[in-house]
Amino acid sequence: MDFNHVFIIGISLNILIVVLEAAAGLWGHSMSLLADAGHNLSDVLGLGLAWAAHLLSQRAPTPRYTYGLRATSILAALFNAMFLLIVTGALMFAAIQRLLEPEPVGGTMMIVVATIGIIVNGLTAWMLASRRKTDLNIRGAFLHMVADAAISAGVVVTGLLILLTGWLRLDPLVSLAINVIIIFGTWDLLRESFKMSLAAVPSSIKVHDVSDYLKSLPKVAALHDLHIWAMSTSETALTAHLVMPDGHPGDDFLMSVCSDLRQTYSIGHTTIQIETDVNTTCTLAPDEAV
Repeated sequence: MDFNHVFIIGISLNILIVVLEAAAGLWGHSMSLLADAGHNLSDVLGLGLAWAAHLLSQRAPTPRYTYGLRATSILAALFNAMFLLIVTGALMFAAIQRLLEPEPVGGTMMIVVATIGIIVNGLTAWMLASRRKTDLNIRGAFLHMVADAAISAGVVVTGLLILLTGWLRLDPLVSLAINVIIIFGTWDLLRESFKMSLAAVPSSIKVHDVSDYLKSLPKVAALHDLHIWAMSTSETALTAHLVMPDGHPGDDFLMSVCSDLRQTYSIGHTTIQIETDVNTTCTLAPDEAV
């Protein structure tokens, strides 16, 4: 299935579940359903942003944006995480108020609507699963869908317990627990996307390993000005200066290094500068130079 169709289907299904959960939550006075509806609403926005960033990141470079618009996927992941935390904070405040002043809750409706939520979110997560390991933007959307499915399962259990015990405070308590789970699940996404927005080395790459590999190349006497950063949530770039006193190694050497970096470290955009005189003073040689 084309990945654009995956986003369209996922967004449409989640809009449907938001409307159902919000209506049922208001009618049945269920904070758990309203919390889940609010979370799903943020996921609709998150999926929309992920889709828009996915499309923009594929646009060709221009004279002004020489890397294209690949970095929009990083911005989408960062905004997605921040927006989700804001929504969660508002829902936690509402749940605390309901905990202090409990209201009757429709347990049966909670079970029915949340069961639909499990199916919708589980299906969307399954469609996104194939790209979750290679794209932080997609992984953020995938994790939200998995979390939603699990949270909806918690709402089902809450509805059953309310029907059995009649304990009304159980609903806001579960809502608070849901929001705590969301915060913990979102933190890694927020941290990683924030680091990427500052051109940090992706967490999946060990700089020392890359440095050791480049230094071990035949006839390389020294390495400096090594930089590794995320161009997008799925693409990584590298620049480096290699000192090779025996002369320029030729294009085959450079193409081989680029291929090795791509296959071993998933670094797809490599630029290497060759310096042939060890006595040449490179202004970018000091570690603190940029």
